[in-house]
Amino acid sequence: MPSPLQLHRFDPSTDAATATATAIATGVNFPKEHAFTATATASPSPPCLLPEALARHHAHGVGPHQCCSSVIQSIDAPVSTVWSVVRRFDNPQGYKNFVKSCHVVASGNGGDDGIGVGALREVRVVSGLPAQSSTERLEILDDERHVISFSVVGGDHRLRNYRSVTTLHGDGNGGTVVIESYVVDVPIGNTKEETCVFVDTIVRCNLQSLAQIAENMAKTTPHK
Repeated sequence: MPSPLQLHRFDPSTDAATATATAIATGVNFPKEHAFTATATASPSPPCLLPEALARHHAHGVGPHQCCSSVIQSIDAPVSTVWSVVRRFDNPQGYKNFVKSCHVVASGNGGDDGIGVGALREVRVVSGLPAQSSTERLEILDDERHVISFSVVGGDHRLRNYRSVTTLHGDGNGGTVVIESYVVDVPIGNTKEETCVFVDTIVRCNLQSLAQIAENMAKTTPHK
């Protein structure tokens, strides 16, 4: 039986604000140079950027009671540096400040670090958000093309049938463009716009945290 938490509607005016406040409290700044774009379908790509990649990885099939969106984040760090953080399915709290802890309960097909497609993780989120836990499955981990995707398959939260895809792309100047898109069910009592406002806020905060971490890593790590 679904818990009351799962059935409760989003309040975008408070839930999104709580998410932003939590991010600020845990050290995420919002520098203007890291602009993002989010829409109810797909973000326009920057000049010369990846229509092929968008079509290949970010074209989600959206049901009548679902919504999808995407966020684009520019990072002044090499793709290899950013990918070293993003690919860690076992350590989402490395840049997702809303994640309190993560425990991998199944390793999937295995990979270079023992974790591969099909791996399952149990995530606990920080207090103050309208969620408690999430069980997530690794759907794609492509180290060559820098693509990672996961889906939510259980937990105590409101993001039913959530699936995200994150891709990394060189910007031609030594930096990285990150595109993260998702599709998710719209909770009963909410609109598609309300749902996107809430989820976009979470994704945006995550990517801005990623930018800070990767840029700091790039400053302290010599590159050949």
